[in-house]
Amino acid sequence: MPDNQLDLLGNLQRSHMCGVLRAKDAGARVTLMGWVNRRRDLGNLIFIDLRDRSGLVQIVVDNEADPALHKKAENVRSEYVLAVVGSVKRRDAATENKNLPTGEIEIIAEELRVLNDAKTPPFSPSEQAIGNEELRLKYRYIDMRRPEMQSNIELRSRISLAIRKSLTDRGFLEIETPFMTRSTPEGARDYLVPSRVYPGSFYALPQSPQLFKQILMISGFDKYFQIVRCFRDEDLRADRQPEFTQIDLEMSFPTQDRVFEVVEAFLVAAFREGGIELKPPFLRMTYDEAICKYGIDKPDLRLPEMTDARKAFTEENLNALSLDPLLPVVAVRIPKVGELSRKERDDNKQLFSPKSGAKLIDDLKRLEKSFPEAVSKLRELSKAEAEDLLVLVAGGPANDRSPIAMRKAAEAVYTSAGAFRVALAQKYKEKHGAFRKAGTADDYRFLWVTDFPMFEYDDKEGRWNAAHHPFTSPHEEDFGKLLSDPGAVRSLAYDVVLNGTELGSGSIRIHRQDIQQLIFHALGMSVEEARSRFGFFLEALEYGTPPHGGIALGLDRIVMILAGAESLREVIPFPKTAKAVDLMVDAPTPVSPAQLKELGISVKT
Repeated sequence: MPDNQLDLLGNLQRSHMCGVLRAKDAGARVTLMGWVNRRRDLGNLIFIDLRDRSGLVQIVVDNEADPALHKKAENVRSEYVLAVVGSVKRRDAATENKNLPTGEIEIIAEELRVLNDAKTPPFSPSEQAIGNEELRLKYRYIDMRRPEMQSNIELRSRISLAIRKSLTDRGFLEIETPFMTRSTPEGARDYLVPSRVYPGSFYALPQSPQLFKQILMISGFDKYFQIVRCFRDEDLRADRQPEFTQIDLEMSFPTQDRVFEVVEAFLVAAFREGGIELKPPFLRMTYDEAICKYGIDKPDLRLPEMTDARKAFTEENLNALSLDPLLPVVAVRIPKVGELSRKERDDNKQLFSPKSGAKLIDDLKRLEKSFPEAVSKLRELSKAEAEDLLVLVAGGPANDRSPIAMRKAAEAVYTSAGAFRVALAQKYKEKHGAFRKAGTADDYRFLWVTDFPMFEYDDKEGRWNAAHHPFTSPHEEDFGKLLSDPGAVRSLAYDVVLNGTELGSGSIRIHRQDIQQLIFHALGMSVEEARSRFGFFLEALEYGTPPHGGIALGLDRIVMILAGAESLREVIPFPKTAKAVDLMVDAPTPVSPAQLKELGISVKT
């Protein structure tokens, strides 16, 4: 039987959201519905702060006006669900709440229905900070009542809508692709779904709709997009989840410039929803430039670029310092750090990884005693000022001087310097101010990184692998190097980067079967293996495939950045923990022996 202390909603309909009422609404009769944020009993008057996702409003229950209603309000507690009918009254100036958007008014209750009661929650949605994240995730339905979470999820919705509108206005069609597909062993691990009808066979949840969206181009749908869920069984961190949402698009007959224009347009629309007016076009930089200037393929442009310091030293200088004259010498500058003590320098060395073979020179005063001209030239090249921190990263003498080994050694110097640059910048961010969150367009430094290497060499396997994916097109002028010098082949791959975070990755695809077969051959893949893994796609290429290309951007990351959140879990309604567990529904969980038997699966513990 229903609890006779609770009321029924009946035909009552909400007239306004709680947070929208203002002084101009004084005198109006309204019907509000929401949760009790707080109740204050002052004797003859009971004040109830009623909350919905639009905000709070104060309800007043007067004992003198309606004793029965007052008595009913005495039993109301936090998180009870109420419907309130009453009139809007302008508060006296002395009683206005300047900290509340509805603080100029209050609702004089005429009717109060208790639609549901609530146990005392493990934490209150009105709490500003809740330190125990596991508790928040277990009781996610309470956590999402908090204003911060409501704002984040609403922002996510607005951003998604803005992106959809930007793309549909440009003639893109939103088309769904399958969630149950075949496993692709390369890259991250797949989540597998056993087939009951075909015992021993499995579907896989898609890591990306990559092949399907290319087939849509073959099918004549020349502009496709989808805001789609994808799945990867990999280790988690703050900006990674096992299931995530990406903005996926593909176009026929595109140039890189055209793809960039489309992406910049929907990013402008998305960031406008976060109150930021971006200024396209975004800066562009090749992969080689990014590595040489920033030591990473996703540079943070808010910090000074690294300096090629090789010309500050003679070959004799480098030999005296036990540095290889054929490898780079890179200067890293972090502004406004000031002079460091010996202990601070020792602490900073812990941020530097020497595993790559790169060497760190962090005591320029000592270096200046032996090489004053070199240090003077170094300061000039790097434009270092007196308060700036300046260090050098260089390569020690190389034993293997083969082209591949020297190329790797040079890249190791750049990447070691780049990682050290970011670590130092994070440590001294309060001094240099580059990581401030002032919320202007200048604080969001976008960049297109282009011309990624087509292949990367696997020392353990002794072969070349696709750096992006094997369906990425090489530069036309590099076709002749595919078999003779794979390491020098550039791809038509590109990333869009924001403040050191990769937002998305894409490429112009291979649309000719002869070139696709050539790429597979360069990867050491036999015709039989290629047919076994990608046969359906290779066959589709034989039926008039247009040139095409596209990109996928992480929606979760975009919302996280615009919300000013530190973790993706702050902008995803129902996220997993760092151990890939859903604490609210208690998943994953074992299934019954009967289910396993039906699927033909046995579990080994």
